[in-house]
Amino acid sequence: MFGTSYANRASAYARIGTQTSVESATPHKLILMLYDGALLSIATATAAMRNKNIPAKGAAVSKAIDIITNGLKVSLDLEAGGELAARLDALYEYMGERLLYANLHNNEAALEEVANLLSSLREAWEGIAGQVST
Repeated sequence: MFGTSYANRASAYARIGTQTSVESATPHKLILMLYDGALLSIATATAAMRNKNIPAKGAAVSKAIDIITNGLKVSLDLEAGGELAARLDALYEYMGERLLYANLHNNEAALEEVANLLSSLREAWEGIAGQVST
């Protein structure tokens, strides 16, 4: 009983911390947070896959797909971003497909592929932090 109550309080505290971070973040920082969230979800899916925890794997992959599709992809301005935005749009679409494949076929290599792509994009995005105006 005590453990459940403590877990609920810890979870509420974490949600408040995340909400505060989001509310005070610049648009540039928000994209970094999306990359981090997708990477964390993929790492969680990988661990769940290794432990044969199918429900946890499915939930983590779904969360990663949601972050990529409804976070990173929808944040693109396809008109103003030109060819770069169009290529990122296609890459995000590809990542979603690979994650779905990984989930359906328990394919850890596909999870790793998407994690590597996201890590590279995150690194590049972080690298331009000084050049972005808030």
